Amino acid sequence: MDRLDAMAVFVAVVEAGSLAAAGRRLGHSPATVTRAVAMLEERLGERLLHRSTRALRLTERGEHQASVYRSILAELADADGGDADTRITGRIVLTAPELFGRAILMPVLETFLDEHAGVSVRVILLNRLVSLVEEGVDVAVRLGPLPASGFIAVRLGEMRRLVCAAPGYLARAGMPSKPGTLHQHQCIGTEEGTEREQWHFIDRASDRHRPFSTAIRPRMALNSAGAAIDAALRGHGICRVMAYQVVEHIEAGRLLPLLRSFEPAPLPIHLIFHPIPRRNAALRAFVDHATPRLRAAVAAVSDSAARSAGAGSTVRSGAGASDTASG
Repeated sequence: MDRLDAMAVFVAVVEAGSLAAAGRRLGHSPATVTRAVAMLEERLGERLLHRSTRALRLTERGEHQASVYRSILAELADADGGDADTRITGRIVLTAPELFGRAILMPVLETFLDEHAGVSVRVILLNRLVSLVEEGVDVAVRLGPLPASGFIAVRLGEMRRLVCAAPGYLARAGMPSKPGTLHQHQCIGTEEGTEREQWHFIDRASDRHRPFSTAIRPRMALNSAGAAIDAALRGHGICRVMAYQVVEHIEAGRLLPLLRSFEPAPLPIHLIFHPIPRRNAALRAFVDHATPRLRAAVAAVSDSAARSAGAGSTVRSGAGASDTASG
């Protein structure tokens, strides 16, 4: 087995999750697969995989090499295809948070597919971080600070984090005047299985805009931001969400943003992807197509949320209100 064959075997092991599964996919014996991985490790002088009886886990070097090997194999495959057909073809695997994917990514992806009939996609919308290397993903949307990595990151903008409630709930319970009064309210959490959540804010009255956290004890804890928003819309409490998740409800007056003077710093949004092989036309075309459109969509959400929050609404507290609005 030559080095390129070994690279293909290693990539199959990463994608399949085990040596045996990769062997079945490629039609190789388990011993052949093991020898291929061992050959690469011997050449590099480092382990690529942590092996156990239950699972395989990539080492830090293994994550890097998986990306390198994918790029090499993709470029060779493109080169073998020749230049007779200039259409962009290929398959792209994308991932994003669920609601971001549905509201912002999918319309952009659909216009891309309309323009490139030879491209197919697999979309993974999950509210957890999906490993680009271990799960065979080409490009991902990430909200929040990025750790150091070998991926390319393109900044798309930033997104505000809002605390919201329905007017009906606020009419009964009153508006919280500061984060410390949230314990008097029904809060809807999105960290399933935890008794307390830390909601982050900024004290803009201080000289340095000091960040701080308030521990809330959710009466209702859900593993879905969409379900938390639905509960808030029905008047069951206060939720903490991203602006893109609720901008339509805020524009329509179904939800009101709260504690705006304590709003935390917005989170950066990036498109991250492996270094693109020179001839991986499908991935390059998608990044070129999506970047300006996603930037425009993120900016539009931010502008709309700012206008809606600025317009504001006054809610009168009911007789049993637990707190009163004070700015």
